[in-house]
Amino acid sequence: MTATDYIATHTMVKEYLATALADDASKRAVSPETYDRVKALLQHSGVCLIAHYYVDADLQRLAEETGGFVGDSLEMARFGAAHPAQNLIVAGVSFMAETAKILSPEKRVWMPTLDATCSLDLGCPIDLFSAFCDAHPDRTVVVYANTSAAVKARADWVVTSSIGLQVIEMLDRRGERILWAPDRYLGQYIQRKTGADMLLWDSACVVHEEFRIQDLDQLQQVYPEAGLLVHPESPEEMVLRADAVGSTSQLIAAAERLPHPAFIVATDKGIFYKMQQRVPHKRLIEAPTRGAGGSCQSCAHCPWMAMNGFSRLEHLLRTWPSDCEAKVPADLLHAARRPLDRMLAFTATV
Repeated sequence: MTATDYIATHTMVKEYLATALADDASKRAVSPETYDRVKALLQHSGVCLIAHYYVDADLQRLAEETGGFVGDSLEMARFGAAHPAQNLIVAGVSFMAETAKILSPEKRVWMPTLDATCSLDLGCPIDLFSAFCDAHPDRTVVVYANTSAAVKARADWVVTSSIGLQVIEMLDRRGERILWAPDRYLGQYIQRKTGADMLLWDSACVVHEEFRIQDLDQLQQVYPEAGLLVHPESPEEMVLRADAVGSTSQLIAAAERLPHPAFIVATDKGIFYKMQQRVPHKRLIEAPTRGAGGSCQSCAHCPWMAMNGFSRLEHLLRTWPSDCEAKVPADLLHAARRPLDRMLAFTATV
């Protein structure tokens, strides 16, 4: 079974993609009373809330207003490790909570629901990945952060989209041949930019894979002044058209740096909350996807990120259920920490 087959047949993927975003945004809207109640619970608990750019705006705002943090996966990892709180709540997807636990094993790490996973994680199961690595023992194994602790433990390096290009450039200069997993679009982008010898795992993000060039021409005719911002997990046709390509943090920085009065944004629409804060005078437009012809319920929003809701957060803050705590076996924790520490040490030098 290939990784692509694994995604297509996995019952959790089918269930979540069919139902997670069935309710529209108005039904998920948080009332002021609920927001204030959960905010008071969070402040009273002394727990630090760390939110990803892709969760709903109310959760990002709550993190900001309670001394927590909003950022990309690399920034979240750094913040959680440095923060003095002994309890962290990660509003994101499960690999992010695992990473926080690996980097801060003495802390307790929680999520509103550990069912919030990632198609890239699901598409790179450890048994298939280990066999792939075993078949190519001469290659340096580099995995994207969007992977399980078990996959990280099998790797030489862990990278995020913000530093993947720089790490591969460095390894290529050293003459190393790369085994890359799991996102093939990000891998192809880095391979084109560096010319490195890279063997790519075959998987993709269910959100970014849906962005398509077919309707972009028409949208750019409507907004001729708009720049195009693209996450490198997107198909090559989108990347080649872009005015800026980069991680979530890099795209926000590009929106500030570039002179365009508007941007078509090809990444999860959760980024609009933070991006609009930084460029309040600019217009932000969702990039076109395959829409009704695609495989996702809402192509511009991750269905698993959407599972981080206020009701689940309130339940966590009131009951602290054991099935909301991220735990990593000790052997995996130590093995996965090595490539993560290597990543953090590398970021300190660039």
